[in-house]
Amino acid sequence: MPALPQTPAQNQSVRLPTQRTESSIPRDTSAKWEYPSPQQFYNALVRKGWETPEEHVETMVEIHNFLNEEAWEEVLKWERRHNNAEDLALTRFMGRPGEMSPKARFWMFAGWLFPSRFNTEPPFDRHDWIVRRANTGEEVRYVIDYYSAPPEPDGSPVFSLDVRPALDSLGSVKDRIAVATEDVWATFRENNKPPPGSRTQ
Repeated sequence: MPALPQTPAQNQSVRLPTQRTESSIPRDTSAKWEYPSPQQFYNALVRKGWETPEEHVETMVEIHNFLNEEAWEEVLKWERRHNNAEDLALTRFMGRPGEMSPKARFWMFAGWLFPSRFNTEPPFDRHDWIVRRANTGEEVRYVIDYYSAPPEPDGSPVFSLDVRPALDSLGSVKDRIAVATEDVWATFRENNKPPPGSRTQ
């Protein structure tokens, strides 16, 4: 993460908090990542040339932090296939909002072919996270696609995350195949479940 100032940006009219929140995500064995303060978040948006109403920045930070916590939980689900994931750490990460992952491109193509069955909206953001397994020292790259979903009836925003290990190692390929196979079998069993009250012979 770049060093972001806590001072107000030029032409900023609303005073923003400078307090930072500690995440649940370890960066090593002794520390956890800290999220940027609303002021730092706003400065990052200004730095990128994105126009953002200042009064919405605190809400945006809350959503940003929530999505990253959810993404970490999804990473842990994958990692528990190998160990208890207690000593896992996020060593570094990279925001890649302008680069669509191969999987996202595939689903966009599927949406173009079958718009009634698949989503036609691209992800609004992408992150690559590099995690280190303490028991082996191995580093694994995860790809995270962030999607907007239809809002709740009260207008609350809804988001969907697609978190998976990148297909750049044999172990990650095996994990992706195993999970896909499990999902197919689970769907097959659910679709072929006998109706309640029926008897089998």
